[in-house]
Amino acid sequence: MLEATNYNELPIIPGKRYFTIGEVGELCAVKPHVLRYWEQEFSQLRPIKRRGNRRYYQRDDVILIRRIRNLLYEHGFTIGGAKQHLVGVNSINHKHQSQQIICQLCLELEEVLEILKT
Repeated sequence: MLEATNYNELPIIPGKRYFTIGEVGELCAVKPHVLRYWEQEFSQLRPIKRRGNRRYYQRDDVILIRRIRNLLYEHGFTIGGAKQHLVGVNSINHKHQSQQIICQLCLELEEVLEILKT
């Protein structure tokens, strides 16, 4: 799953409330040490930490990580450039996230429909 290079090839985000760092790594095709580094660099990325300092990411965090990954790996941004882009185009980023959530929900609803048909 880590070989997914296209933003559209990433797996569908399951309908869970919280994700572990390993699950997020698989969902976003990024290794856990990279996620921990991004937490230090991007102030918007703040997973919940529970017992034993274990990180738990929410759906919005996963979408943000996919956006960061897309900026860095697909568009060739530097860390600094990606930070500026995320801060500078917050309304555009919000629109993009909303569109991604809507697409995700549509895919999940289509899956539910297929299950109900059988």
